[in-house]
Amino acid sequence: MPRRSVIDIGTNSVKLLIADVEGHRVEPLHEAAEQTRLGRGFYETHRLQPEAVTATAQAVAKFVASAGKLGASVPRVFATSAARDAKNPELLRAVIESACGLAVEIISGEQEAEWAFRGVASDARLGSQPLLLLDVGGGSTEFILGQGEQKHFRQSFPLGSVRLLEALPHSDPPTVQELADCRRWLETFLNTQVKPQLDLALARERCAGKLVLVGTGGAASLLAAMEQGLGEFDRAKVDGAVLSADCVQHWVNRLWSLPLVARRKIPGLPPERADVMLAGAAIYEAVLGSFGFAELRVTARGLRYAALME
Repeated sequence: MPRRSVIDIGTNSVKLLIADVEGHRVEPLHEAAEQTRLGRGFYETHRLQPEAVTATAQAVAKFVASAGKLGASVPRVFATSAARDAKNPELLRAVIESACGLAVEIISGEQEAEWAFRGVASDARLGSQPLLLLDVGGGSTEFILGQGEQKHFRQSFPLGSVRLLEALPHSDPPTVQELADCRRWLETFLNTQVKPQLDLALARERCAGKLVLVGTGGAASLLAAMEQGLGEFDRAKVDGAVLSADCVQHWVNRLWSLPLVARRKIPGLPPERADVMLAGAAIYEAVLGSFGFAELRVTARGLRYAALME
């Protein structure tokens, strides 16, 4: 099986996936992530900041070296929300090319949604079921509705953990009112921006059979890891975990009740993600409630899988 590698440059972190790949069969060999917060201070000016770009380029160069040591192909490097929304994406491209000699592919929101669904559907347990896939990132959230090779709805929305935290600053620890404001903001966003476009397709799929809400990406995986109290990421335990709506609500209430220093000590939550997880968990809670789902199914697959398969 060919050994391939991809590097995913997100709004919050840079992620590496190295795997042996054959067709739709992906066997992960090595994964790594480094938080560089490319989207820090971005949403006021929509310009990438030099310090964040430099940190991102350094992480990419480090991951390129890791891929080489493990005998993988030259990584495919792609960037998502912050890069595609930026007024100065050429800065990111130039600094990364200087750091490691590789070009950066900036993918559209539609491509990101397509890859996310294809990656998740490569799991035989999910490929035959009607799914509403939710991919919560730092700068955008992708909603994809479909089954197998058929997608009935796919769209990327300007909703993400970093973007939300910058729009709604909070105290440390957050106050009860700040959590209420965040929940109200999310309810309004879903009712005005997402539901008008998704509700009709969602109703058709629910009439056709049981619809499964699936979460992919860092926030969903961390919810599963926290619920199980994992000391370190365990793909086998995270992939396929099922969280009830009450469980997700419990974690939102707990996270928003603690100061940052206490959140950093929660098993399953990496210390560097303890700030953005406030918003990531709240987004999943809001979707579960607004669309009437009783549970969230977590998958460790997603857009990096599809990028490898291509």
